[in-house]
Amino acid sequence: MLDINLIRQDAEGVIEKLKVKNFEAGNTIEKILEIDKNRRTVQKNLDDTLAQSKQIAREIGKLFKEGKQEEANAKKEETTKLKAKSKDLAGELEELQKQQQALLTEIPNIPHPSVPTGKSDEDNEVVEKKYDQKILKETGKPHWELAEKYDVIDFGLGVKLTGAGFPVYKGKVARLQRALINYFIDTARAAGYEEIQPPLLVNEESGYGTGQLPDKEGQMYELKNAPLFLIPTAEVPITNIYRDVILKEKDFPIKNVAYSSCFRREAGSYGKDVRGLNRLHQFDKVEIVQIEHPDRSYETLDNMVNYVKSLLKNLELPYRVLRLCGGDLSFTSALTFDMEVYAKGQKKWLEVSSISNFESYQANRMKLRFKNKEGKTMMAHTLNGSALALPRIVAALMENNQTPEGIRIPEALVPYTGFDYIN
Repeated sequence: MLDINLIRQDAEGVIEKLKVKNFEAGNTIEKILEIDKNRRTVQKNLDDTLAQSKQIAREIGKLFKEGKQEEANAKKEETTKLKAKSKDLAGELEELQKQQQALLTEIPNIPHPSVPTGKSDEDNEVVEKKYDQKILKETGKPHWELAEKYDVIDFGLGVKLTGAGFPVYKGKVARLQRALINYFIDTARAAGYEEIQPPLLVNEESGYGTGQLPDKEGQMYELKNAPLFLIPTAEVPITNIYRDVILKEKDFPIKNVAYSSCFRREAGSYGKDVRGLNRLHQFDKVEIVQIEHPDRSYETLDNMVNYVKSLLKNLELPYRVLRLCGGDLSFTSALTFDMEVYAKGQKKWLEVSSISNFESYQANRMKLRFKNKEGKTMMAHTLNGSALALPRIVAALMENNQTPEGIRIPEALVPYTGFDYIN
């Protein structure tokens, strides 16, 4: 959520910057400022009324001490009226605050100046490529055919047990999944991340804190018999660990990593682009989260991007890095880099990671603050990234490593799988 002070100070600038996200904020910001003006007027009236009430209370005490009971009782009548007025003003103030808060949640985060303009993923900027050009001409079987050939992923059984988008992993691919999780966690721990095992269900406050609610409530699975949601990513519970927390400057950087299953309702679209493992309702992912000082968050973002690139290099996967354009940037992100790997069986690029800096947007919603060296309370910056999401990594590993002997396992994973080939 944007800071109301920023909107007060530079409303036109905020409106102009949000146009990069193709978001017209003018009407909403006009309403926010109008409510804010009324809210401050009511707040002043309430403060003045409370101050007047306190002053009269002191006068009443003095009058009683002086034996002026009749005058003191007359003053009591004044305080009764002031208390009623204070109650009315407090109710009016609370309602205005709710209205302002609701409107603020409708405004997305301001994009970083480096975010390119554009309307969709076709306008994203490729900032780095790491692959041999000849792989784009190579052909192979798509992973769903390989899964059937080696009997390692059963999509039909998943439909029987649950529905579309819930595959059943078997044999060596089940072991490959577990190997990838352990490899990603061990590598993150070696890079200084503390491992967290979060719950898979969160409350509404947690969903609101990281911006999944109310913006994305249609994408989250909600329990019918309890006000809880299945997590779409471990980002939600991990980042909310620091909700309503005041950190110290020396606490930075905070680095957490977690493995979790993830659940997303919107994954069930139809068509060739969602076949196999490309889009699932349930999938496994290792997530890295950092809480950082505002002055260092973009340096940290670069470090996180480089870290994810190192994972892809070690997995021997062809990849490219994209800077998302305004039209493809998420509601809460200020700047996002996507990592894509090439799957030669499908002859297409698959997104396997998004690394984002949310600046103070999530922190403002969560009241995640820190005290600087001068003792001033400030908002922290939050960042997160997939490191990595498993389904498309598995798909790319299968499609890019086809050999006559079977599907070759990258050298870095062999100590974790205990086998060299899926055959």
